[in-house]
Amino acid sequence: MLIRRTLAEIAPVADRVTSYFYALVFTRHPEVRTMFPAAMDTQRDRLLKALLTAAEHIDDPDVLTPYLRRLGTGHRKYGTMAGHYPVVGEALIGALARYAEASWGPETEAAWVRAYTTISQIMIDAAAEDEVRTPAWWHAEVVSHDLRTPDIAVLTVRPDQPYAFLAGQYTSLETPWWPRVWRHYSFASAPRSDGLLSFHVKAVPAGWVSNALVRHARPGDVLRLGPPAGSMVVDHTTDNGMLCLGGGTGIAPIKALIEDVAEHGERRPVEVFFGARSDNDLYDKDTLLGLQRSHPWLSVRPVVGDGLAGQLPQAVGEHGPWSSYDAFVSGPAAMIRSGVDELKRIGIPGERIRYDAVEELAGVAG
Repeated sequence: MLIRRTLAEIAPVADRVTSYFYALVFTRHPEVRTMFPAAMDTQRDRLLKALLTAAEHIDDPDVLTPYLRRLGTGHRKYGTMAGHYPVVGEALIGALARYAEASWGPETEAAWVRAYTTISQIMIDAAAEDEVRTPAWWHAEVVSHDLRTPDIAVLTVRPDQPYAFLAGQYTSLETPWWPRVWRHYSFASAPRSDGLLSFHVKAVPAGWVSNALVRHARPGDVLRLGPPAGSMVVDHTTDNGMLCLGGGTGIAPIKALIEDVAEHGERRPVEVFFGARSDNDLYDKDTLLGLQRSHPWLSVRPVVGDGLAGQLPQAVGEHGPWSSYDAFVSGPAAMIRSGVDELKRIGIPGERIRYDAVEELAGVAG
């Protein structure tokens, strides 16, 4: 209750809280500044937002623990060590005390200290467990760069160490052009015997990483990869049909799911709706139609239209029924939101709709 009261009070001045938080971190501990990107415009809200999100769910361990464990292991790629957590905690308490004056007091401070201690310990423990099993990051050499449209490239990379992931997951990528700036991209294939990884990247306006990958990356360049993440994976214990909606480069993980089903020798029906603004943007149509020719259980329907957020879900609603299918949705944030709403409207239960959290999505921030 004390924590929620503080969160409500700082909500209208969140920008100022964020600025003050980073000012405290960097002035008291200038040595940590090098762990952050040179330009803080996209990074700036993320750390504090993650902490406040965690605090909001402090009484819901089922939500909180997996979220924090993902953050703890993901932060290893920034060089985060156990000793950095008190630095952040000190700045968090300082910023809240400054901007939550009406609700702040000894009891509230004690509640936040307890909450932050819990939050940081879960993250520290997850990172320590992960360190035994996997590196903090992988180096990956670009082996091919295929420009499919003026704005979309398919990159294939070779990691320097074995990289285990599941079809439908995503990772974070850092380029040599923008150190310490990481963006999420989905794997565009199921795990391959040669260990190569593929990504579909669309250059978005003012997107640092996406533009670097589409316009500058060439074979021989070395990227860095974070650990795999995401829960949009096939459940091989069931033979339910699969209904897949992919918008734009969101078709990449859908293609990986198709390959995964094929490799497991399953013959469950897989229905794919692949949406784009123009026929030219259906950059992977030939590959998908080739997969359809090879697998009688697969059906691929391209959907072209300006209002992708409305057009693709509408097309799905015109076919069906889908009530016995598991659904998978991937693409721009607006398309995911409208897609999930439409799937629920046509009778697919929420627990059978798989997608990755909008704020984590590939390439949304560039």
